[in-house]
Amino acid sequence: MKKIDFDLFIIGAGSGGVRAARLAASEGMKVGVAEEYRYGGTCVIRGCVPKKLMVNAADFHDSLTDAKGFGWEIGSTSFSWEKFLSAKNKEIERLENIYCKILQNSGVQTFGLRAKFLSPNSIELSDGTICYSKIILIATGGMPFIPNFTGKEYAVTSNEIFELKSLPKRILIVGGGYIASEFAGILNGMGVKVTQIYRGEKLLRGFDEDIRDIVSISMRERGIDIKCGVDVQECKKDKSGLLVSLSNGSVIDTDCLFFATGRKPNTFNLGLEKTAVALDKEGAIKTNKFQRTNDLSIYAIGDVTNRLNLTPVAIRDAIAFVETAFKNKPVTPDHEVVPTAVFTRPEIGTVGLTEAQALLDYSIKIYKTTFKPLANVIAGRTEVTFMKMIVDEETRKVLGCHLVGPNSAELIQLAAVAIKMGARKEDFDKTCAVHPTAAEELVTLN
Repeated sequence: MKKIDFDLFIIGAGSGGVRAARLAASEGMKVGVAEEYRYGGTCVIRGCVPKKLMVNAADFHDSLTDAKGFGWEIGSTSFSWEKFLSAKNKEIERLENIYCKILQNSGVQTFGLRAKFLSPNSIELSDGTICYSKIILIATGGMPFIPNFTGKEYAVTSNEIFELKSLPKRILIVGGGYIASEFAGILNGMGVKVTQIYRGEKLLRGFDEDIRDIVSISMRERGIDIKCGVDVQECKKDKSGLLVSLSNGSVIDTDCLFFATGRKPNTFNLGLEKTAVALDKEGAIKTNKFQRTNDLSIYAIGDVTNRLNLTPVAIRDAIAFVETAFKNKPVTPDHEVVPTAVFTRPEIGTVGLTEAQALLDYSIKIYKTTFKPLANVIAGRTEVTFMKMIVDEETRKVLGCHLVGPNSAELIQLAAVAIKMGARKEDFDKTCAVHPTAAEELVTLN
């Protein structure tokens, strides 16, 4: 039986795990990493990166259509899922190799194997190798969740949607969150007939109400059939595809049933029962403010803690972990005022408090505007851009900013810098506008 000693052993080689490994190795630590699937984790392999590539692919449909309004005569067009899939896979492979090289160049020992705890300081790999480590970091991320129902085996999740052998003509998307809504827009743009169902009354729970309304309207205008207040009861396979029975008594005939009903922390079969690590009711690992579990030798970062499940947050968690565990500089990860983009069609950018959240603690003033971008006017597109700023009436500090429209993700990143610094509404007002842009509306709101 092979035995190896480490200063740090990491389970999971996603963005957080890789960053922690590299930084710890740079401090002279002997580091090992186990990854049972592919290096890069959910974001790189089957998450935000391939999803954004799909968004880019879908956006060409709008570009080609809109071009006619600007005088371009474009002949017949078609979309090849197979060609896109090949290009996407090449890019993902390239990124995965980069992650591997980062670890190798940092002197990190890697294991393409599953890891399980034997004790708070020991790990058994699936080939029988035993790894002892002073500190163990759990960075296993999250995984898609499908509720139990008859015919569950016919459903796919975000793990499989990127690898479909062919693009379905019809798809039923179950879920009302950002993943479900993003894929509804993506697949609609690729020419798929999309039906999206959600058991709640309105899509995008947790987002600002204005955002929810505007995006839902735009999605319906694009031809996405949104049905709220319903859920899946049963799925059967027949010669034409899948027959999905809904809670309202209706039946939908579809080619693909895609569940995007949330994700759960990936703590399954890690051997945590051999440790004192505690889980919450959702299966997330409990930590203190320094990301340490009940076992002093075990830490956890990223989505497996189910705090703020975003790749940049996991990376910041990793930086804070290394400062705490190996530099004797205890650091609490900063999860306040974190900007977020949602690549729905239209795109969302948001940072800070929603109007409902702000009203709980502040007397507020709302500044907002709705306008049709110049490009949409010429193209004949009805879709609007929406901007909303939430301001504390007493201090004039900007508490939140919410955008819908082209390039909202890019805009919100820069707005977030100002808001993170504590900018007041008047600081935005004093900033000269860049004209003609959509961004200028952020400094001229009244």
